Amino acid sequence: MSLAGEERKRSIMALLNENGKVNVIALSQQFEVSTETIRRDLDELEKDNKLKKVYGGAVKLKSEIEPAYYEREVIHADEKRVIGALAAKLIEDDDVLVIDEGSTAMQILHHLDGKRNLTILVCSIPTLTLLVDYQKRGSFDGRIIFIGGEINTKHLRVSGPIAEKMMEDFYVNKSFVSVDGVSAEHGITGYDYERALFTRKLIRCSETVVVVADASKIGKRTVAKIADLSDVHYIVSNDGPPTGWEGALKEHGVKWVS
Repeated sequence: MSLAGEERKRSIMALLNENGKVNVIALSQQFEVSTETIRRDLDELEKDNKLKKVYGGAVKLKSEIEPAYYEREVIHADEKRVIGALAAKLIEDDDVLVIDEGSTAMQILHHLDGKRNLTILVCSIPTLTLLVDYQKRGSFDGRIIFIGGEINTKHLRVSGPIAEKMMEDFYVNKSFVSVDGVSAEHGITGYDYERALFTRKLIRCSETVVVVADASKIGKRTVAKIADLSDVHYIVSNDGPPTGWEGALKEHGVKWVS
C-alpha cells in the first residue's frame, strides 16, 4: 500500500469515528479514487478489526471500553514515546504544570532533564511514583504536588469531587491532558464521565491546554464530552492531522505538533 493509501485509510477511520458509518461512493468521490480502491481499503481495515463492512460501505465496531492502566501502557507504546518527547519541548523553566493521568502523558516525564524550577501537579499514582524516583536520582528539579481524591484502582488515578475541589485552588501555566477521542466536530472526549469532569476542571485552571493523543484517537468520539476544540491550544500526536481538518484547527486556533 502506498503512503497515499495509508493516509487515505487513516482519513476513512477518522470519518467513520466522526459519523459512525461511511459510504463507498461518497468516499470514492471525496478521495478521487475508484470504488474498487475504496472497497479494498475497507477490506484491509476490516481484516485489522477496525470496522465492519456492510452493503455500500462500513460501520463502526461496537463501543469500546477503556482498558486498564497496565493494558494501556503497552498499546501504541512507540507512538506514545514520540508524543512524550514532542510535548516536553513545550515546557519552559519555572512552569507550573498539570500532567494528566495516562500512559501517554506519563512519557513527558522522561524528557525533563535540563528543565529548571518546575512545579508539577499529578493525579496518577504511576506518574507520581516515577516523578519521585526521578527527583531522588537528581534528574528532576522542582516541586511535586499530588492531587488528592478517591482512587480508582483499575486505572491507578484520582478523580471525583475532592480532586475537583483541590484544583480550584491552583492556576497552572500548562496542562497536558490525556483523552480517548479527538474530533474536529465534537471536541475532546473520554470513556468515563467522572473522569471527564475532572479533566474539564484541569482545563479551566490552565493558561495553555495541550492534548496528547496518538493517531488511533484522532477523529474519534467517545461517550463523555470533556471540552470543545476551541478550549485546546495544542494537539501533540505522532502523526499529522487528518485530511480536511485544517479549517477547523485554524478556526479554533489550535496548533498541531507532530
